[in-house]
Amino acid sequence: MLHALVLGLVEGITEFLPVSSTGHLILAGDLLGHSDERSGVFFVAIQTGAMLAVVWEYRARFLRVDPKLWLNLGVAFMPAAAVGLAFGGAIKQALFKPVPVALAFIAGGIVILLVERKERLCRVKETSAMTWIDALKVGVAQCFALIPGTSRSGATIIGGMLFGLSRPAATEFSFFLAVPTLCAAGAYDLWKHRALFSAGDLELLGIGTAASFGSAFLVIRWLIRYVATHDFQPFAWYRIAFGGAVLLTAHFGWVSWTP
Repeated sequence: MLHALVLGLVEGITEFLPVSSTGHLILAGDLLGHSDERSGVFFVAIQTGAMLAVVWEYRARFLRVDPKLWLNLGVAFMPAAAVGLAFGGAIKQALFKPVPVALAFIAGGIVILLVERKERLCRVKETSAMTWIDALKVGVAQCFALIPGTSRSGATIIGGMLFGLSRPAATEFSFFLAVPTLCAAGAYDLWKHRALFSAGDLELLGIGTAASFGSAFLVIRWLIRYVATHDFQPFAWYRIAFGGAVLLTAHFGWVSWTP
């Protein structure tokens, strides 16, 4: 139960920051001795808590009938869903390991630094002004998040900024896009691997999901204020330093990472 709590907190804290929640879960799970297929499904399932935090924070927006928002979310969701169904198994088999995650951390950090230092044209100030073409572009960017360590929020926020969205608009749309993405991923993985779980696991899933919800809710509130006056360069340096630390510990054998 303690491990479920810790992993839930890790998920919630990192889901909406451009640092990769899946990458952190793989690393934290490996340190705690959870690196098998069942643990991987648990990591995906507890993301539902973070998704519910978005629904709660923006409940007025979601409950209001807004065909344009739902159309944009549907369009943005489809690319990653299609690529995930086609290649998700192969990606998990090859890349859901600490060292590939560390390399993705570093590469993603470098991309964030390059984008933040590049002059960008801001066409879309608010999510309500997005067209379905804007949403499709963000959806294509989300496909890169299938690589663990890349970061779903990082790919969608940085991708959105590159495609002309303001920082607040890209961040908010990334929050919204988490709802169909995390809900579908969690439901699909749990159903596909249902034989790995029993009724006794519901308590652990509940603890992880609740911890994910609470911590994600606090991060969402904080990040909304943060993006109004700051860029994402600190997260880029964190990614590079953290990824480098994992590679060093793996190279010198200081930590017994799963090969």
